[in-house]
This record gives sequence, C-alpha cells and structure tokens, in this order.
Amino acid sequence: MISLPALMFISYILLGAIAGFIGGLLGLGGGIVIVPALLFLFIQQGFHPEVQMHMALATSLATIIFTSISSAWAHHRRGAVLWKTVNFLVPGIVIGCILGAWLADQLDTNVLRTAFGIFELLVAMQVMFGFKPSPQRELPGVSGSGLAGTVLGSVSTILGIGGGTLSVPFLLWCNVNIRNAVATSSALGFPIAVAGTATFILAGLDSTVLPDQSLGYVYLPAAGTIIVTSIVFAPLGARVAHGIPTVVLRKIFAFLLACIGIRMLL
Repeated sequence: MISLPALMFISYILLGAIAGFIGGLLGLGGGIVIVPALLFLFIQQGFHPEVQMHMALATSLATIIFTSISSAWAHHRRGAVLWKTVNFLVPGIVIGCILGAWLADQLDTNVLRTAFGIFELLVAMQVMFGFKPSPQRELPGVSGSGLAGTVLGSVSTILGIGGGTLSVPFLLWCNVNIRNAVATSSALGFPIAVAGTATFILAGLDSTVLPDQSLGYVYLPAAGTIIVTSIVFAPLGARVAHGIPTVVLRKIFAFLLACIGIRMLL
C-alpha cells in the first residue's frame, strides 16, 4: 500500500508533467490546470478548508515564476518580446498583484473557488471556439498601460494564473501581432508571478492553520516538484504542437476545462 505522502509526491510529479505539456502544446498557462488540481490534492491531504484555495493560488503562482523565465527566454532569443510594452505594463502589474493577493486573502475559500470555476468555463469557451478580439487600437501610453497592468495583475493574482489568458487578448486588441503578443505575455508572467507569490507569502505568515513546509500560503513540496517536471515537459508539448494538428486536442482540453469549472462551482 502506497503511503499518502508518497501518493501525493507522485501526484505532484504527474501534475507538473501535464501542466508543462499542455502549456507547451496549446500555449496556455499552467495555472488553469494547476489550481484546481492542487485544490483537490490539498483536500485529500486534509489541509484546513479555510486556506485550501489560498494555498492552491499561491503555489500555482510560485511555479509560474520559473516556467515564465524559461518561456520568456526562449521567445527573447527569437526577438519576439516587446520589451518596451513590458516596461510600460510592469508597474501597474506589480500594484495590481499586491492588490489582488491582498483581496484574495480577505475572501472566503468558497468565493475564490466560485470565481475560478467561472473563469475556467470562460477559458473553455475561448479554447473551444478560438475567440479572438478584433484589433481596435494601438497600445496605450504610460498612464493607460499602468491602468491595464493593474487590472491584469490583480485578476491574474486572484485566479492564480500567469496572466497569458488575459494579456494575450488585450495585446491582440491593441493590434499587436499574435507572435509578439504570446512572447510579450510570457515575459509579463514573471512579474505577475513574483509579485503575487511574494504578497501571498506575506499574507499567510500570520495564519495558524497552515501545514508544515509552507512558506506563507505557498506549499513548498508541491511547488518544487511541479516546477521541475513542468519545465521538463513543456518543450515536449511544444514539439508535439509543431508535429500534429491541435484542433481536436484543443476541443478535448476545452471539454475537460468545462468539466473542471462546473465541478468547482458545484
């Protein structure tokens, strides 16, 4: 009989592999897979209900710190990252992440779970039907970028995602080429993850119900394992994406996301 700690360790390995593979295959951030899976695993481990969802969000963001570096560097080598745009958006993103993590700390776990469930359903629709905003305008200036970054950062942190699901449509709406939008979004994932994780750590330091091996709301055993396996499997997903048509895979993944979203809501 496999012990619970061993079973959880295996589960974290598999989760990291799946998240990395899907991220490389479909260009989606791992948070949309990692957050609901971690919530399920934390429930199985008997963590306090009051902090289960907060831990899932914070741990997801902690993993994105490292995966975003790998992704952004790969895009940077191809000259696809619009660093001027990144610099304009980062100040607002940092402010938004701090606000988002603070707000998430105040919210009940069930409220956060409902918000994430609705978000999963919206992403499932986008993946299934390939909705893309029509280009309407140019990138905003410094003040507009600050406001946009604040919204991106706060929502991304509340949902525990790297922000690509939000920032790519925003950049496309601003007439940014899809290649540059994806690349720039990967670079934006780093400040979102760093600021969000740091704030979640500080917010959780005074909690008395967190399990051992937690740093604030970040559960270190899960974060470390997922980081390693997701980085290993992301290139594999990218290679598969270039070798086979992904239309069917996107529809299957959208169906799974919809099921996860409904389950989170119920």
